[in-house]
Amino acid sequence: MEFWPQRAELGNYFAEYQAVQISRLAFRYLPGIALFSFIMQIYLGSVTLLPQALVYSLFILSIPAQALLMLGIKADKFLPVALASWYKESVAKVNEAGGSIKLSVHKPRFIDLAKLLNISHHSQNSKF
Repeated sequence: MEFWPQRAELGNYFAEYQAVQISRLAFRYLPGIALFSFIMQIYLGSVTLLPQALVYSLFILSIPAQALLMLGIKADKFLPVALASWYKESVAKVNEAGGSIKLSVHKPRFIDLAKLLNISHHSQNSKF
């Protein structure tokens, strides 16, 4: 999740970027929503609702963990052929321009793509 740069235009090209953004929102807001849900059920109900409040809160808290698991599974998959060729061309262009990227070009994965985008984003920001 940390490797993807936070640039809105990436959402137009990569569906994975949208999944990363949703995961970032889940990590930011769902723990607070889980706590709020737990407190309100106990406050408005009674202690007899404690098991139900715990189940709801644990379910809400499990959503960020599920998102992280799914992003990890997706990051380990190989890039499609068209995207892999674009990735290899981009690595070659960055290395020709004076960079020294040590990323996999044999069978690139989505994590390699995220690292490449992050490196190119940081190099663009350092030029300006």
